[in-house]
Amino acid sequence: MSTTTLPQIVSFGHELDMSEDKFGLLRDSADAADDFVELRRRFEQDGYIHIKGYLDRDRVLEARAAITERLAAAGALDPAYPTIEAVAKPDAGYIFKPEITNGCEPVQSLLYSGRLTDFYRQFFAEDIRHYDYTWLRAVGPGKGTNPHCDLPYMGRGTHKHMTCWMPYGDISFELGGLMILEGSQKRMDLLQNYVYRDVDSFCENKSADVSKVKEGKWTFSGTLSHNPPAIRNKFGGRWLTTEFQAGDLLTFGMFTVHASLDNQTENRLRISSDSRYQRASEPIDERWIGVNPPAHGPNGKRGLIC
Repeated sequence: MSTTTLPQIVSFGHELDMSEDKFGLLRDSADAADDFVELRRRFEQDGYIHIKGYLDRDRVLEARAAITERLAAAGALDPAYPTIEAVAKPDAGYIFKPEITNGCEPVQSLLYSGRLTDFYRQFFAEDIRHYDYTWLRAVGPGKGTNPHCDLPYMGRGTHKHMTCWMPYGDISFELGGLMILEGSQKRMDLLQNYVYRDVDSFCENKSADVSKVKEGKWTFSGTLSHNPPAIRNKFGGRWLTTEFQAGDLLTFGMFTVHASLDNQTENRLRISSDSRYQRASEPIDERWIGVNPPAHGPNGKRGLIC
């Protein structure tokens, strides 16, 4: 599909340059879905793997139903519409509710057993473990997520773990899915001073840093940029996205720059989750494991002398 036939893509309030050298569609690796040697090659080259229809669509939609029921119970949905449609209450904005996935069997089963964990086991070619924390997001109309890498948020263990971005339903360009900056994982000349910083580290000998931590704030947000077109111009490559369907697999590494499209619908929530997987033999970040992971809370902070 030529980019000239696509609608104007908007991310974090910025219209992207739709020229074919600056924007494109994610490569679908359905042709190599069971060829893990080739999938590893593509991951090294592209920084991501996207396989349309890899997961059971009905299981994903079952998980969506469970999530939307819980969102409705939390008062996030407009009761005038069927719950499954995930129509937001006015001014819903950005809803981050990881607790919705706790004890939610359809979500836990989808993400942490069966075909998805089998994928990572074969990709890593050894036993795996996953984080015990699931990032569940329901993004209302407005701006999406700005460009970043994942490592600043989860870099205290291995750096070879991977993110799975799961769309719970079909996501059009208008509703706004995730986008990847092609080949960005290779630009360590530009990432070096950014990607190894830890959002939960702070300078104990700087009163401003200590004050922020006591208020539950970050001294470094982990954001790479608020301007997706400018980052593309700096890194090169293309911003890549697609229209997603329930059952699609999208996974990428810790050094891959990514962001999301803006939700340009009138009132619908874009529901997705992030889950993380790694080799069981490698160290794991203590913030994301256990019955009640510390996450970015006070117990996850680490003081340094700067």
